[in-house]
Amino acid sequence: MNYCFIANFQVFTNNTLFLLATCKENNNFHVIKFFRIQNVIILKFIALPKTREMIPTLYKSALHPREVKALLKLKIKGRKYAIPKESLAALVLKLDDEAFCCAALSKVSRSFAVVIQQLPENLKNAVGVFYLVLRALDTIEDDMKFPKEEKLKLLRNFHKKSYDENFTLKNVGDQEDYRVLLEHYDKVIRVFKSLEADYRDVIVDISEKMGNGMAYFTEKEVVSLDDYNLYCHYVAGLVGIGLSDLFSASGLENPELKNRHDLSNSMGLFLQKTNIIRDYHEDIFSDRSFWPKEIWGKYAGELSYFTQKPHDLKSLACLNEMVMNSLEHLPDVVDYLRLIKNKSIFRFAAIPQVMAIATLAAVYNNPKVFTSVVKVRKGLAARLILYDLSLEDTLTYFKKYSRVFLRKSPAGTAEHRQLLQWSKVLNKKIN
Repeated sequence: MNYCFIANFQVFTNNTLFLLATCKENNNFHVIKFFRIQNVIILKFIALPKTREMIPTLYKSALHPREVKALLKLKIKGRKYAIPKESLAALVLKLDDEAFCCAALSKVSRSFAVVIQQLPENLKNAVGVFYLVLRALDTIEDDMKFPKEEKLKLLRNFHKKSYDENFTLKNVGDQEDYRVLLEHYDKVIRVFKSLEADYRDVIVDISEKMGNGMAYFTEKEVVSLDDYNLYCHYVAGLVGIGLSDLFSASGLENPELKNRHDLSNSMGLFLQKTNIIRDYHEDIFSDRSFWPKEIWGKYAGELSYFTQKPHDLKSLACLNEMVMNSLEHLPDVVDYLRLIKNKSIFRFAAIPQVMAIATLAAVYNNPKVFTSVVKVRKGLAARLILYDLSLEDTLTYFKKYSRVFLRKSPAGTAEHRQLLQWSKVLNKKIN
């Protein structure tokens, strides 16, 4: 076959050279691996069918060879991480309850599903079911067509359905996979009932608190910083607390971990606030937003002002204050991660936090937040998923991105001075 080489994607690792090439006969992509064995150069052709959509992703990671390698490795060997090709509606007719939950998890959150798969066996199902239960709650909250009174009642009483195998919901959710999950929620309940009692107690307790919190904010806007922190506690801080309780219940972590609700809450708030900042543009056109007026009201009369004037200094100042508010949770994140002893649990906890600080670094002082959704490179996610991530690696990422914020903030400004102070606190915590 004749091949056209794309030199931009040369990746050198030790004595191995990877090249991405296209086959002129069928337009498929191949990785051509050159490696030396006793001074003999060996060529290995690895087919990558239907990967033309990878080109933009590979370009973004072109200056990061380990990310390119991770992306290609994930494409070649990542079948165990692949989302099922069939629709969830079709899969539900073929799969048993546990397999359906695994498929549903990969459909509603691929990134979360991948890290769950890497957890110890006695935690996988518990954490997977925990996520699906909270995903169901979130789906109910997010469905703007759901009658308000009915929604409030269901949110407050959702935890009571935990053992009811007859409970399902039809036509609820703003995405097809969410609707299918709720239409066949009895499958989730049966897997939930198979869990150990300690796990079940944690899931019911958190779903009760979260449901009541969601109901409260269905009728209340996020105005003050206290509102903002409380909302984020209900929808994410409780997730962190619940996960810590599950980790402790598993016996794989110190039982005292469940008592550090302050740190567990910060783990959730750091992720949630990052998502709220990143999703500004998407949320503003969905007639919802969780940016606190106590912050944005300093810079504009209406929250939509920032979409109209994305490059305005006031718009960027507001964005940067939102980012700074999120970064204040990072020292707690460091303290929490230091407590984790199990390697798999550590990676599960640390990967989202690294992705979050990378996202904040990308959105900081970036007017594109107001006109699109800014995302980090998929190559970074692939690298974190495929390779070991130690505490030292994680702290190195935190220090690296802390320097990005300082470079992107105007020197001599109050904003820069605030970042300098935050950076000193963070580095003292790390060192």
